[in-house]
Amino acid sequence: MDEILLSIKDLRKHYGSKTVLNGVSLEVKRGEIIGYIGPNGAGKSTTIKILLGIESGYSGEVKIFGQDISTESMEYKRKIGYVPEIAELYDNLTGYEYLTFIGELYGLDSDFADFKAKRLMNLFGIGEVYHSRIASYSKGMRQKILIISSLLHNPEILFFDEPINGLDANSVMIFKEIMTQLAAQGKTIFYSSHIMDVVEKISSRIILLHDGKIAADGTFEELKDTNKEGSLEQIFNELTGFSEHKEIGERFVSVVGEM
Repeated sequence: MDEILLSIKDLRKHYGSKTVLNGVSLEVKRGEIIGYIGPNGAGKSTTIKILLGIESGYSGEVKIFGQDISTESMEYKRKIGYVPEIAELYDNLTGYEYLTFIGELYGLDSDFADFKAKRLMNLFGIGEVYHSRIASYSKGMRQKILIISSLLHNPEILFFDEPINGLDANSVMIFKEIMTQLAAQGKTIFYSSHIMDVVEKISSRIILLHDGKIAADGTFEELKDTNKEGSLEQIFNELTGFSEHKEIGERFVSVVGEM
């Protein structure tokens, strides 16, 4: 029987009168790569923040590693890695200082964190800036250091929110291979993105959130079998009822051309 690492039952979250999550229930097994997609405001980032213990004030049951996270125990967080969509890095620190600091937060020895961080930065093609201040890093370099910091402590579950922002094509290929290798080792990955072709290619299972509810859940092939459209982007548009992209694009360009 496949091990269930994450379980959500009837998850609900409101911001004032606005309902963001409206009865989300799902189970995630070890080794799955979950493509968690949906329109802006569908509740994707809110779900991830609740799972991480960043967001409170929800109803329903959330268990990670069999532990109800409402108990406020910190232990499960040591086994989690996270790349947020928008992150503030400590610009005055060097890559070495930042990554060893993160490693120590997760209980790694400073020398061992340094040893791992330097090798990971070299493998990701940014070893030459290991002792440079983060303020001097390009957007792609900053994204790479975030990815490395999420993996430094060898977590069991990874939450990635738009993780390839700023990465060049070669780095995206490396990142996709890293995820495939991690999943093969039994790591579980929650991947939230608007880049449909990447989600389509790397996910073993796709969950589409719409209006705070799960609108679709299955492999890409299963979603394709139950919908008329072919690509994930087309399936996404069909399930969310969005078909005005061509008309809006034409009207937008028309306004741009006005003089």
